[in-house]
Amino acid sequence: MNEFELIDRYFRRAPRNADIRIGIGDDGAVLAPSPGMEYVMTVDMLVEGRHFAVGCDPRALGHKTLAVNLSDLAAMGALPRFVLLAGALPAPDAVWIEAFMRGFDALAAEYDVELIGGDTTRGPRTFSVTAIGELPTGSALTRGGANPGDIVYVSGRLGDAALALAAAAGRTDVDAESLALLTQRLNEPQPRVALGVALRGVASAALDVSDGLTGDLGHVLAASRVGASVDLAAIPCADALRTKLDGAEREFALGALLAGGDDYELCFTASPAMRERIDAIGRALGLPLTPIGSITVDANLVINDERGTPLTALPRAFDHFS
Repeated sequence: MNEFELIDRYFRRAPRNADIRIGIGDDGAVLAPSPGMEYVMTVDMLVEGRHFAVGCDPRALGHKTLAVNLSDLAAMGALPRFVLLAGALPAPDAVWIEAFMRGFDALAAEYDVELIGGDTTRGPRTFSVTAIGELPTGSALTRGGANPGDIVYVSGRLGDAALALAAAAGRTDVDAESLALLTQRLNEPQPRVALGVALRGVASAALDVSDGLTGDLGHVLAASRVGASVDLAAIPCADALRTKLDGAEREFALGALLAGGDDYELCFTASPAMRERIDAIGRALGLPLTPIGSITVDANLVINDERGTPLTALPRAFDHFS
């Protein structure tokens, strides 16, 4: 296949949504925003050997390539609408591409997201998605709204992806049943779109945990010009990781829980007055929303251990250039 045959076979599709005036097949897409709504746009890149392993399952990779972008939209309370997909491939491998797009399209269908354009070329396997979401004017969640006294929450649990990666690399042991679930969390994260939408007008600040709690929460603190006090024992994690926190692998477990990244859960802050509403949101979604600490005036992030003693050093969050 040449480039245009590849596009025709795997990427071109007729627009389903009336907001798409021109879709795939021209030099650009033309969209018409709905009255009273704003667009939120985000872009993310996945590079083989950096963000995903050589030889990984292409279907799961297709899912993850889209999921990480939908997670960014979720963190801002936006409902996903459209995506553009650019990719470099070492060869136009029909079997590989078909599996990749099967994973991508399945998640897109789950959230009624339409692929409206993109680009392809030969090169080291790399994917970049630009995602466009929609929300009512002025309702976007940001990193800059946290206030002293707000409660810090996380959805789901943290450390699963880091634990799966470490087990796959032979750096730690995990039982087979737990490892299967952890690996699924790593390879096919679930963007918390419904939660982000529900948090409009409820959360004071939010972002997704992609690079590790210490680093990502630090972005909220910097943008809001505040600090936070977090209780280590309150941070939700898998039993397999909690056991390591209490044993000989404590340093590894601290790193996985606080700085592992790749979990794509939401970390958000909210006034104590919103606690009942947040509890109700968690029940309605069947998703644990766990308070792990509070926002402080002092512009520092403090993680208190199980005895209430601040950790003297915090593990470093993921850095794309380290």
